[in-house]
Amino acid sequence: MYVVSAFEHTVKIEMALTSIEMKGIPKANVLAVPLDPRAPAPALFDRIHSSDSRSLLDVPMILSALFALLGLIYGFLLAWGPVLWALIGMVFGFGLGLLIKLFTVKRGEKKQTKRLPAVVVMVCCRDDQLQMVQDTMWAHAALGVAKVDIGRS
Repeated sequence: MYVVSAFEHTVKIEMALTSIEMKGIPKANVLAVPLDPRAPAPALFDRIHSSDSRSLLDVPMILSALFALLGLIYGFLLAWGPVLWALIGMVFGFGLGLLIKLFTVKRGEKKQTKRLPAVVVMVCCRDDQLQMVQDTMWAHAALGVAKVDIGRS
């Protein structure tokens, strides 16, 4: 019988493995494999199939509409007319919003905490030790625990 569990890469793995070893399971029956984390480069634009819930164009569009409206209103008082001032306001608002959003996105990337890589632990044990191993894994903050019964022929 095998017990497979996943942990974050912390000291709790060592505590769980030591506890299992002290309860009578030899080191030769324990396999711990750290998984390599994948660090994808953050994309500036969302795609149709993947999104990181950050929109790059929300603030530029809002400021573009706001400055276009202000350009339209005050364009009646200025020399070039409302249409030209609305277009100037739209371009200015979009550029200002894009600069603000890019600055805040870059700043937010620096503040993000990195996730710890996962470690998969596999323990080979007898049927009478199964519950003890599972309870020990859960007691030491396992992310998940499963039992695998490989039939003996």
